[in-house]
Amino acid sequence: MAGLWRSYQALMAKCPWTVQIITAGSLVGVGDVISQQLIERRGLANHSVRRTAKMMSIGFFFVGPVVGGWYKVLDKLVTGGTGGAALKKMLVDQVGFAPCFLGAFLGISGALNGLTVEQNVTKLKRDYLDALISNYYLWPPVQIANFYFIPLHHSRALIQRC
Repeated sequence: MAGLWRSYQALMAKCPWTVQIITAGSLVGVGDVISQQLIERRGLANHSVRRTAKMMSIGFFFVGPVVGGWYKVLDKLVTGGTGGAALKKMLVDQVGFAPCFLGAFLGISGALNGLTVEQNVTKLKRDYLDALISNYYLWPPVQIANFYFIPLHHSRALIQRC
């Protein structure tokens, strides 16, 4: 396992943008598989591979590039690796970025699922606030840990492509 982690770190140092995108798409895909199998209890026979593929595409083409770019900006806005800096990063992230990101994510998801503009707007009006509140229950402590313990190795070379 340690060798796998070292290989991942080496790839992050060499090709940060590509690894960020692949990691995001893979994690979003795994999240959808977990959702379908453990939460919705669909079983393998009823698993929607198409839905997982759509979610992975959102991870590859939206989440990875946008979050990767945002973290680079955030690292310039709030410098340092202290607990105070991690708290400041979390606050800027959750107040400034998360509401916009969540709205865009929900809108893209709705569009990929075939919703018309009107249906998507109705769904956003119905679901956005609950989703944002749920976000605030989960993500602030996760982001504090993320900003404190996980260094942004790719900040200096985010634009580099492999």
